[in-house]
Amino acid sequence: MHAIFADSSSPSFSTARLAEFRSPSPAELEIFSSLAGPVQQVARNRTIRREGDTPQSIYMLLEGWAISSMTLADGGRQILKVHLPGDILGTPSMALDRAAETLTALTPVKLRSISLSAFGSLFTRAPHMAALMFLSVQQERVMLMDRLCSIGRTSAESRLADFLVHLHGRLNVVHPGTGPRFEHPLTQEQIGDVIGLTAVHVNRVFRTLEDKGLILRDGHMIELLNVPGLRKLSGVPTRTLAQDLSWLPKPLP
Repeated sequence: MHAIFADSSSPSFSTARLAEFRSPSPAELEIFSSLAGPVQQVARNRTIRREGDTPQSIYMLLEGWAISSMTLADGGRQILKVHLPGDILGTPSMALDRAAETLTALTPVKLRSISLSAFGSLFTRAPHMAALMFLSVQQERVMLMDRLCSIGRTSAESRLADFLVHLHGRLNVVHPGTGPRFEHPLTQEQIGDVIGLTAVHVNRVFRTLEDKGLILRDGHMIELLNVPGLRKLSGVPTRTLAQDLSWLPKPLP
């Protein structure tokens, strides 16, 4: 697995998500790393960037979990994405004058910021890696499309099943061989903010999935006992990434 290091003592940035399509070359990784600032630490529940701020940077998440969220008209919150190490945070608002989403550290996190002006140079200095990042963003867009359909058209059990399968799959990308058992820092209220349910309803649906023999739960530890069954319950189609990438720019040697 490729990783970008800030220096010998700094945590690495996993490029596993990009490598799902094609691995960046060492020269491209070096260029990308040179664009980022020093490692920053953000405490749990602290804001990384607030909705309405002027977007000036995107963020490489090195360690920890974070969330993207939007404020609703009634003051509530909709969590749009749970971010894991290897994610690039803040990219949707590159297209806007003011940030559409708030970025929050769900756990203590380490990240490196990349100014938009520095990121812009990637398109000319390493167009192949820029294209891989574009594909990764489109993959995320499809996930959000699936989530929108799930929230609007499926049952609470289906929504939670989809969320668990998706989260487990992403953890396996970051940490291959994770196995069926994983730990997460999310509260039931936060899970509800992702899938459009109250915390009480989330707890009830968790118990239903346990009663059906699909999962086991021990605090924040979850074991998926029947991934095919959860995937079937979710109703979300399995997506296969594009194999023919001959149209991408050539990687740097």
